[in-house]
Amino acid sequence: MKNITLDKVVKFIIGLSAVVVSLMIVYNYSNLVIFLVLAMILSYVLDPFVNRLQASGVNRTLGVTLVLFTVVLILGFISTSVIPIIANQMAELATQLSLENIRQISVRIENQFLDKFEFLPEGFLEDNITAIANDLFDVNQISTIIGDALGIFTNIFSAVLVVPFAAFFFLKDGSKIRRDLLRLVPNKYFETSLTVIDKIENRLGLYFRSVLLQSFLVALSSWAFLSIAGLGNSMSVGIAVGLANTIPYFGPILGYVLSVIVSIIETGNFSLVAACMLAILIVQLLDNLVFQPMLFSRSADMHPVAILFIILVGAETAGILGMLIAIPLATVIKIAITQINWSFNNYQIFRKEAGPPSG
Repeated sequence: MKNITLDKVVKFIIGLSAVVVSLMIVYNYSNLVIFLVLAMILSYVLDPFVNRLQASGVNRTLGVTLVLFTVVLILGFISTSVIPIIANQMAELATQLSLENIRQISVRIENQFLDKFEFLPEGFLEDNITAIANDLFDVNQISTIIGDALGIFTNIFSAVLVVPFAAFFFLKDGSKIRRDLLRLVPNKYFETSLTVIDKIENRLGLYFRSVLLQSFLVALSSWAFLSIAGLGNSMSVGIAVGLANTIPYFGPILGYVLSVIVSIIETGNFSLVAACMLAILIVQLLDNLVFQPMLFSRSADMHPVAILFIILVGAETAGILGMLIAIPLATVIKIAITQINWSFNNYQIFRKEAGPPSG
């Protein structure tokens, strides 16, 4: 009780209030927080390019502007060249998703199953698929779907405005922001805090750049091999497989399922299923044997079982978003705990605070 002073009580109350206010901001302005997180991720990905320009003599503000302008040009090219192709493929696929088409496909697939497995009841697939399709195409849900779609497009438009703007200042004033934050840290914790922040930034930057490049390579490979397999919507499926691959373990499963479903919708039978599964298998072999060892070099530095458990916890907590951010968040926590533990064991000032060992 002697160690409790008014100064410590005030600091505790201020710290607790700051945590409560931060949680309230996250809860009430979740979209804005997500945009800021996306801006930070973008700044981590682009920071090495800005640093190289600055090292070559280019003013940092000009370097940030040039790098972001290049990103905007690339996105503009994608929006005018790639997205229209994907939109056309999705439109063609949508025309094949009428209730009658779905029923006919389910009947043909069911007949193939019944020929091989006579013990299956007649209508087991047609009835279930038709019921699911009726729920999906329920007229009463159209207004809800349209409202959700409008909400998504509104968020995308807001993100396009906020994320690059925030990323510009993170890239331009990142070191200043870091210095201002470190000024709030007591001197005796300064070195530990600086080391933790530096290691976290380096590891996250490496992780996000690796994930981005891995997704691009997986999407490109999937597009190529699914095209060879004969899938008509190979580009849109390939891009979806690349995006899904950002989720360890579960992404590849989604890739298999999506390619199989699209191949069945396109042909109305199983003629392309084997070829599409083989294409995705080749892509996964490339990813596991070439892309991941080349890009990641075990950047997460965690046991595979721990990664699986962390992803499941993320999924239970925040769905798909939780699965995406689970590994980066766990990496931050692991680095912080490891560095703080090392500091307690090696820095004299921490050993003094802990007091002399008993006995």
